[in-house]
Amino acid sequence: MSLKPRIALLSVFVSAGLLVAPTAQAVESTTAETTVDGRTVAPRPSTAELAFELRKLAALSHGKIRVDKIGRSNEGRPVWAARVGHGRTRIQYVTQQHGDEPLGTPAALEFLRKVGIGHSPWARKLRSKVTVDIVVRANPDGHERDWRYNHDPNATPEYGEKGKGYDINRYHDPAVAPKDNPATEAGLIQRRNASFKPDIMVDYHMQGRYRDASGKEITASTLWPTNPGVKPSDVDFAKQIAVVVQRSIDDNGGYVSQYPGGDYQGIARNGYGLRGSGSVLIELSLIPEREQQQIQDALASMLAIARSAADGSVRKVDPAKADAIPPRGPALPGLVSGRDGSNRPYHSRAISGR
Repeated sequence: MSLKPRIALLSVFVSAGLLVAPTAQAVESTTAETTVDGRTVAPRPSTAELAFELRKLAALSHGKIRVDKIGRSNEGRPVWAARVGHGRTRIQYVTQQHGDEPLGTPAALEFLRKVGIGHSPWARKLRSKVTVDIVVRANPDGHERDWRYNHDPNATPEYGEKGKGYDINRYHDPAVAPKDNPATEAGLIQRRNASFKPDIMVDYHMQGRYRDASGKEITASTLWPTNPGVKPSDVDFAKQIAVVVQRSIDDNGGYVSQYPGGDYQGIARNGYGLRGSGSVLIELSLIPEREQQQIQDALASMLAIARSAADGSVRKVDPAKADAIPPRGPALPGLVSGRDGSNRPYHSRAISGR
């Protein structure tokens, strides 16, 4: 059955009051639950739960949220995208390029819920000013395996791991056409981006646990394009967005640092900056005891970016303020250092650098 008939059928269930959460037998749930804004939200929804939630949101929105499969992973799982709004300014969010970095995905679902459902004046105005496209969980195979890469046992990658797969977030080089991209899911993002042509592109990841120079724990990090080929005006725009990110998360109780990222053109932050977007990376720290708040912080940043783009205030931010965002400091004690300067708690997996 195609997606449109499924959404129509789901809408009937909603209208009849028959829509309920899937049972444990119907959907495999992989994690405990947490709360955001008084709602119960799974921080790591399973593949089936994600599909269910996206279809439910589309039905509840009565057409304001449009859900599509943009392709399939190497193992045949759908890669989903959702779009809300019809305004002139275009924003694209991408979540979970790295399969073991999940928290941007539930934040994206909450963003769609807040903006696409209901009739509040601010939501209606936002939808009239911006169009937001979200690639929701770009790496479903990596999610299933709880690892960084996609799944490609034949891979012999420059970036990734032989016999396991490609690091998707190294394969966004504008010089490589999607059809020639060895990282399947990166090619799907490239195609979606090229057809959508966003003004703003934001890529959500996770990092380990770090502190600043004074010892205060950092809850998230952000960075703009650092490749020397990105136009200075596009770097400045990305810096303006990064300041909006910092303010929104800090105001929500978090603490944002600069991420110490590289300048390789295949990194999404750089690749889409080279294509002319205001392109920004957001890294949520792996803080198990703060997981609920981390999802809230990601949601706050998504809303702040959209609102500031809608009213034009993002363009009034002094980009030089981005340079004043404090640098990310050393790993917290009790963590194990990983490759590329990453770190993790002794009981958890490594989350590598971008």
